[in-house]
This record gives sequence, structure tokens and C-alpha cells, in this order.
Amino acid sequence: MSSRGSGGGTKLKNRDEEKLQKPKKYKVVLHNDDFTPMEFVASLLMKVFKLPEPAAWNVTKSIHEKGRGIAGVYSKEIAETKSGQTNQQARLSGHPLKSTTEPE
Repeated sequence: MSSRGSGGGTKLKNRDEEKLQKPKKYKVVLHNDDFTPMEFVASLLMKVFKLPEPAAWNVTKSIHEKGRGIAGVYSKEIAETKSGQTNQQARLSGHPLKSTTEPE
């Protein structure tokens, strides 16, 4: 027989445990290669990520010097969309530029 109400049910969470967590943010990372022109990368950063020209060139230089650079930080869905747009534009232009997303 079932023993409803015998105290064996689930405990209610207190209010502190019920607080909602902020959604994780994701970085869009562009990776260096030996073939994609820096001008193309800077242009793509301005077009897809809406970076002003000086910021786009700073990210481009970081990619070139450090092997990778962060184009922006977004919600997961937006980061994946922007990464996909970047990869698509690079392929359409004949460049092997690679973009990925990773948790912040």
C-alpha cells in the first residue's frame, strides 16, 4: 500500500535555492591561419560583430599574434549564429578562417 502523507515526500526548496541563475555567456573565438588576409578579418569583425574599426583591428592583431581572438561575448544562441555567419562568409570568400564558441 502507498503511504501518502507519511513524511516521505520530497522536501521543498527554500527561497535561496530557488533563485534563478543567469544564462551562461559564450565567447565567439576566431582562430589564426596562414592564409586569411588581416583586412578580411577586420572587415568581417566590423560587419558581423558591429565592431568599430579600431576595435576590429585590435582583435585582428590579437588573432594574428596570439593565435586566437575574442570577437564578442553573447548568449549561446547568438554566439552560435555569429560564429556560423563568420564561417559562412569566410568560406564564400574562399578563406579558411575558423570561428568557434566556448563558454565564458
